[in-house]
Amino acid sequence: MVKQVIQEQKEKNVLEKATKTAVAKRLGICRSMLYYQHKQEAIDEEIKKQIEAVMIQHPAYGHKRIAPELKLNKKRILRVMKKYNLKPYRRRAKQPRKKEDEGKAAEENTVNVYKLLCPICPNVVWVSDFTYIKYKGKFIYLATIMDMFTREIIGIAISRYHNTDLILEAYMDAEKRTKTHAQ
Repeated sequence: MVKQVIQEQKEKNVLEKATKTAVAKRLGICRSMLYYQHKQEAIDEEIKKQIEAVMIQHPAYGHKRIAPELKLNKKRILRVMKKYNLKPYRRRAKQPRKKEDEGKAAEENTVNVYKLLCPICPNVVWVSDFTYIKYKGKFIYLATIMDMFTREIIGIAISRYHNTDLILEAYMDAEKRTKTHAQ
């Protein structure tokens, strides 16, 4: 940096002789700082080479795994990796694809039939949904069946597991409740 400032001053012909005192004043530092050799740069370069060597053997290793490998502090490894923009290889999940839907427009793939329906009486169209509730560090699942015409919940089921039994139980509850109303 000092050599760069000296070169700039010579090019601009600001000073015929770019003295170190003038350069220090221009940089806003004391003159003794021009002679100081930073040791951290050399240490960081050495650590960078060691990190790169580990990353060649184990490309997916991040700072947490590289640190024990080199027997150094993980914060130091993370600082050097950020400084030199070293990043581990990350495998990205492939997008799932349906071969039968490829090449078709998005509207052709799915048609929501219930958008076309307009129920004119109860118990013609039912819709369902489920949610989970965190309770005492565990999840409890709630499935509901709703009548689209009345917007009334007609079937519910609660379980510790989100599986087929939960959905079927909500459906059976809805059937049982609607049969009692019909009679």
